[in-house]
Amino acid sequence: MYFNIWRKDLSLFFEWFQSWRTNTRFYFLKIFIFFVIINDIAFWFAIVTAYPEIITSETELLHYTKVQVPVALLGALFDSLSLYITLVVVRHALLSRSNMLYISHLSIDMLIAIVATFWVLFVFSISGWLVSFIPIKSEIAKHESLEDRNKAYADRAVAAIKNPTGKEEMRNIYFGMIMGFSAIIPTCVHIFCALFSLRFFLGLKKYNKLRHIT
Repeated sequence: MYFNIWRKDLSLFFEWFQSWRTNTRFYFLKIFIFFVIINDIAFWFAIVTAYPEIITSETELLHYTKVQVPVALLGALFDSLSLYITLVVVRHALLSRSNMLYISHLSIDMLIAIVATFWVLFVFSISGWLVSFIPIKSEIAKHESLEDRNKAYADRAVAAIKNPTGKEEMRNIYFGMIMGFSAIIPTCVHIFCALFSLRFFLGLKKYNKLRHIT
């Protein structure tokens, strides 16, 4: 019975979203702009909370002000793609006949959270490389090798895995989690439906039990 409630709630939301999508002009553009804004907000929130010293440094602040542009655009590109994947996964899940297949389909969508982590590394690597061609004020642009940047971010990721409780590593992990959150927003929808349905199901069981006693 719980799965029936879960399927119904998810189906209602899916139908509502599909209807909104069909009746919305410039749907893809609006979705992309939405994710650009979310990524930009997440970027500065992560900067302020994880690396507040950047805000007090004029040079660093100008650098990350430039970095935010490709970060927001590339992040929105991935988030838009993850939304499309989630919709495809949900459609197949709702069409599945067994509960096992239903859960299996939705579980696949959870992999987006893992992929998002690696995407964040790629985004910051290529974003920093791109803005290295733009000088700050009167300074000469210092071109960075994309290979060197990839290695630097890969080393940070390895260090975070080996020592997740280290001060610098914890800051990097936190920063990555904040930046990767926007990518799992679509996934959070069907997780919320599952939790909401469970609450309703438990309440219904309690109601039926009390009704049986009386």
